[in-house]
Amino acid sequence: MSLLELFLVAIAVSMDAFAVAICKGLSMQKVTFKKALTVGLYFGIFQAVMPLIGYFLGVQFREIITSIDHWFAFFLLAFIGINMIKESRSNEGCPSGDLGFKSMIILAISTSIDALAVGITLAFLKVDVLQSVSFIGAVTFILSMVGVKIGNIFGTKYRSKAELVGGIVLICIGLKILLEHMGVF
Repeated sequence: MSLLELFLVAIAVSMDAFAVAICKGLSMQKVTFKKALTVGLYFGIFQAVMPLIGYFLGVQFREIITSIDHWFAFFLLAFIGINMIKESRSNEGCPSGDLGFKSMIILAISTSIDALAVGITLAFLKVDVLQSVSFIGAVTFILSMVGVKIGNIFGTKYRSKAELVGGIVLICIGLKILLEHMGVF
């Protein structure tokens, strides 16, 4: 996986966290650096840890399904991408501006489930897993902090677009993995 592909995956899986960060910013009267940092840390850490867990789960099955790993990666990324596109079309409300431990843990876990699945996919690709998960976590951290500020300034206008773009990117990367394995690229 190239650095560009890793960057696109990092952006795509961080779109849920970015969208929630926008909502957090929307619900805050005043955004401070500390509040944005809190949101960024929760989402960034979970987006780094979940693919690491997924990677170690995927490694357990790598030898069993090596002959079909490209199909597995494609379907998993396409499934996540389609779900993100569906979420972009929903009219669910934003979470509150509460930055308490319980509220943030629930949001961090729920926005990083797709990163767990991406981690399973990483187990079938030639990647440096620690570099990959660190990169995913860092990108999510930055986008989440920016999302809080954007939400506070612009509102929910960009939430659905972020999830839509993230879903499309994941589907495209899954398709690229499949086509590369088939010798098209």
